[in-house]
Amino acid sequence: MPHTVLLAEDDRAIRHAVERALTLEGYEVTAVADGIQALATAHRRPPDILVLDVMMPGIDGLQVCQVLRAEGDRTPILMLTARVETADRIAGLDAGADDYVAKPFEIEEVFARLRALLRRVDTDAPFGRAGTGTAESGDVPVAAADLITAADLRIDPRARRVWRGGAELDLTRTEFDLLELLARNSGIVLDHTAIYDRIWGYDFGPSSKNLAVYVGYLRRKLDVVAGAAPLIHTVRGVGYVLRES
Repeated sequence: MPHTVLLAEDDRAIRHAVERALTLEGYEVTAVADGIQALATAHRRPPDILVLDVMMPGIDGLQVCQVLRAEGDRTPILMLTARVETADRIAGLDAGADDYVAKPFEIEEVFARLRALLRRVDTDAPFGRAGTGTAESGDVPVAAADLITAADLRIDPRARRVWRGGAELDLTRTEFDLLELLARNSGIVLDHTAIYDRIWGYDFGPSSKNLAVYVGYLRRKLDVVAGAAPLIHTVRGVGYVLRES
């Protein structure tokens, strides 16, 4: 069965072009022109993945994303944005998006990002909802032997839950995958190419800021715990490593 895509884009020319390209690539596409239609369609017939333009009249792509996440919907979301500033990209992550593509874009890049997001969807089990709070004894749903531990991190890969110290962190799909990769290789420097390949399945080249944005945002969430020392370190010209200072 082909994967189903819900595409929301108010620019008719872009919408038709992307819809046609995705259809030729083998996806089953439903294309709508605004956020209201996107929400209605997602509620009526949930897709495998959503592609949302950020700037749409009425309800924009960020608001669509926020509504779905507030409802507990963990369907992967790829944002299309003409905004290229880091703050705008972080706004998309705040809303719960899993990835983004800046306009103008090559359609092959959209294909690559969709493939990467869909590969990471575990259709056999629902995603655990990460929240805030304290992990008391009994809260962790698997045996300690099944947890990934690094420094004061505990990661439950099956339930997709993360704790730093006693506090549970609320991570997006991409943030979780990135942290899990770094934690599994704690103390090992992973280069940019290796991380892109494992997380996105595609190396977007040295000019891409995608990885730096996600690392920066993940650091903010990890370091918000009171008294917590930085865990993710930059190795200039190489990549990143997770280790205690």
